Amino acid sequence: MSNEGGAGERNELVTSVHVGDVLSGKYRIERVLGSGGMGVVVAAHHLQLDERVAIKFLLPEGLKNPEALVRFEREARAAVKIKNEHVARTIDVGKLENGAPYIVMEFLEGSDLATLLRSRRSLKVDEAVEYLLQASEAIAEAHALGIIHRDLKLENLFVVRRADGVMSVKVLDFGISKVTGTAGSGRDMGMTRTSTIMGSPVYMSPEQLHSTRDVDTRTDIWALGVILYELISGRPPFSGDSMPELVAKILTRPPEPLLNLRPDAPIGLERVVLRCLEKDKALRYGNIAELAMALVEFGPKRARASAERISRTVSAAGLSASALSLPPSSEINSEPPKQGTMASWGQTGPHSGGGRRGRWGIVAIVALVLVGGGVMLLLRKSAVTSPSTVVASPHVEPAAMIAPPAEVPTPSSPTPPASAASSASPSMATAEKPQAPPRVALPTPRLPPAAPQKSPGTPPPTTKPGDLGGRY
Repeated sequence: MSNEGGAGERNELVTSVHVGDVLSGKYRIERVLGSGGMGVVVAAHHLQLDERVAIKFLLPEGLKNPEALVRFEREARAAVKIKNEHVARTIDVGKLENGAPYIVMEFLEGSDLATLLRSRRSLKVDEAVEYLLQASEAIAEAHALGIIHRDLKLENLFVVRRADGVMSVKVLDFGISKVTGTAGSGRDMGMTRTSTIMGSPVYMSPEQLHSTRDVDTRTDIWALGVILYELISGRPPFSGDSMPELVAKILTRPPEPLLNLRPDAPIGLERVVLRCLEKDKALRYGNIAELAMALVEFGPKRARASAERISRTVSAAGLSASALSLPPSSEINSEPPKQGTMASWGQTGPHSGGGRRGRWGIVAIVALVLVGGGVMLLLRKSAVTSPSTVVASPHVEPAAMIAPPAEVPTPSSPTPPASAASSASPSMATAEKPQAPPRVALPTPRLPPAAPQKSPGTPPPTTKPGDLGGRY
């Protein structure tokens, strides 16, 4: 940030623009917010709307560079097409009296992620993931419109505080974005013929180092992987004392393992970052939605909304038909998913035991039925030990087999009371056995019961209407 003293000095470099000037009859220049190699951004006041805005100008050296002019116009056109809340809105464009262009944007209060990281050294894992998912929302919409950013870096991710207190990322600077299709191809080809490096080398993918013109959406996925690695570890995955050394590392060497620098980071998150940083772009995530699905379990619960919006945006644009379902956790890491992960997306790992529990329940029920049948059979066998018991048919109700009514002997019967009690209950059937028990017929299905054999001197048994014998 420049102070107002620097503002006067920098304003002298902006063609005929000074603090207090009013542009187009409505924008009053207040102060300089920041400057770069080719441009400067100032704060201004919209007189009709009573609203603060930011205005971006090209510096005199930028005005002399045809490539810089093309990039400046491209930034305005690309940013105005993207309606996502995570992109700094473009409000207006115009030209000064000398023909120099300017862009009017929403005014942002906060700091970029580079400034935030310098003050904190590293961020918490869930915070870093949430920032990356918010930026990915903007990039998903850009990709759906055929726009590749090509210059994603910490300085182009600006953090502001929303009205509800939640920190929110705004993606800046689409100045070197690539517009796919015929409309953008000619200008891109012209720009790549110059010796200017398009992008920030630390965040550039191997294919972007080879040819800026031939990159696709996966070059943005590489840059997002570099950003996430840097936010968590506090330093970029590739660095060098010279440009050739840096380029050689990006092209040939793997990054230092993230867990060496941040041991508390989930191992699954390291795998996500390493996939973003695959040298071969075919091995990276195929689109921004696949990356969001892989990241969502490492962010806070509210980050799920960002992942869902990214998935819908990519799917609606026809960029992927597979981006709507969360891949199984085994494809991301071996740790159990955190509470709040998206089972409704197709994740079945934590719940796959339900079928096994159902099958064990059926086995248990069958076992109980078999055991119960065996007990019933034993009770039936014990019930026929008395001479006065009639053999039951297989169709007798279970209640009759368990508790047959007791027999009442006639007054003239010489049988002692204990013998009569032996037929009253299965549990008492073995209390006192006769000295010469008769043979008992075994139950034979669908045959009439065999007549019991009489012992000498034993009177015939008597039955009541409610007895088992009363059924035949």
